[in-house]
Amino acid sequence: MHRWRILPALVAAAVLVPAPAALADPAPVPEGKIFNGATAPAAPVPVPDVPNGISADKVLVIGLDGLRHDRIAPADAPNLDALISGGTFGPSLLYTNPMAATSSGPGWSTIATGVWPDLHGVKDNTFAGKHYDQYPDFLTRLENTDAAYSTYAALDWRPLGDQGTFGPRIDARVVLDGDAAGYPAEDERVTQVSETVLRTRNPDASFVYLGAIDIAGHNSGAASAAYLSAVHDADTRIGRLLAAVRARPSYASERWTVIVATDHGHTDAGGHGGSSIEERRTFVLASGPGIAAGARPADTRLVDVTAAVFTGLRLGVPAGVDGRRVDTRTGDPFEGVTLSGRTDETGIPAGVLGYTHTPPSGWSADVSRMPSGGVQEWRGWAFTTDEFWSRAARDQQRELNVRSRGIFAVADSDEWDDKSHGTGTFDSTLVSPAYTVAGRATVTLSYATHYRAEGAQKAQVLVSFDGGADTLVRNYPADAVARNESFQVSVPAGATSMKVRFHYFDASNNWYWAVDDLRVS
Repeated sequence: MHRWRILPALVAAAVLVPAPAALADPAPVPEGKIFNGATAPAAPVPVPDVPNGISADKVLVIGLDGLRHDRIAPADAPNLDALISGGTFGPSLLYTNPMAATSSGPGWSTIATGVWPDLHGVKDNTFAGKHYDQYPDFLTRLENTDAAYSTYAALDWRPLGDQGTFGPRIDARVVLDGDAAGYPAEDERVTQVSETVLRTRNPDASFVYLGAIDIAGHNSGAASAAYLSAVHDADTRIGRLLAAVRARPSYASERWTVIVATDHGHTDAGGHGGSSIEERRTFVLASGPGIAAGARPADTRLVDVTAAVFTGLRLGVPAGVDGRRVDTRTGDPFEGVTLSGRTDETGIPAGVLGYTHTPPSGWSADVSRMPSGGVQEWRGWAFTTDEFWSRAARDQQRELNVRSRGIFAVADSDEWDDKSHGTGTFDSTLVSPAYTVAGRATVTLSYATHYRAEGAQKAQVLVSFDGGADTLVRNYPADAVARNESFQVSVPAGATSMKVRFHYFDASNNWYWAVDDLRVS
């Protein structure tokens, strides 16, 4: 049977059926049950009691389960196309195990909380280890900021409500059991009630989840016509939600931010949960005041949805989240390098641009102690991307480098050693420009690091002042995986400038070190 529930703050009698210990991703429905959303039969959902909002700034987040970002363009999706044209569209890749599977539980938890799975704790669809008490969803965060904000969520994958991914403090929640009824029908019911809420009620922030694209991916694969048809149907529903927003009597005096995101991709044949590039493909699309039209940034990540919601409401990005504003680029100089295609790597498609040894202005990479030969892409420090680097060798935790964004620096002795080379081990140093430190007693050094240790390999961070001797400020004797580092460095009296060096050495067929977004403040 269809199950629905509404949980506004005042309805205390609503009862949840306990969720099973293990939850599948939205369950596939048989071929033939995927039908056009325009004609889908749908028993109407009662419109919940949504309290009156307090802000002329409004945010609508639309979640499309299992939408691989490279399948939007081939689909007949004019509403998504218009949002992309008028907004900022940032594709990126997910983590993989052992951080988390490319499944809906961790994917939506990452979107909702604004932190990666190593913080929110959800690694698969059991939701075991969840830390929603520490890292609540963006609507609950908004309620915690000021309970006068009006919040609304409509979901048709029941675990998102039952497990607390979108929590009970939200003013009005509609939670349908899509597994029971089939997602096209439940998507239609979610759309119908959300149209009414958006047109006739006054929420400040809303989340609407649609699950049918994922079902088409499971049933027919992401390369199929059925998948593209499901994208078209979801796009039609997006158009209806946007039309409801524009039909609001107060629309002319409001400032609306619309955000669209997905939790994971799909293989061409159908399915996800693994580590292929296709399963890892996600995106964040944002359109609204102050957001650049037509931008295609490489430094957007899935955790940025929470930051985008708060920015759209003209609130500060919450402390402790991994996400950043989607309307502001990082300013990392690594983003300015020019990338080339593969040289020695054979497992990377020829059309994928992803490495260079030419550093940005002011930086240098010392390879004077490197032996000759080895795999050219990784001879000394290189600048690369998530897709290029993780394609070089899959399932060795390169995919866990989630706190780097866009282009980052890598010293990868493991891959370099895969081709014959001269006598000796990997030994290369990445050297920063000189930072002004005049008049300061200390400075804060921060950067993203992703380091895997093995054997005799060494990784050290050193600083020097005014061209003097190097001083060791951080040593990595063990793994430092997917971390943001921040620590203070003492400045000698009278020093005016400081350089930072990342020295990776005594390494051969060991592992690697990636760093990104160095800041001295």
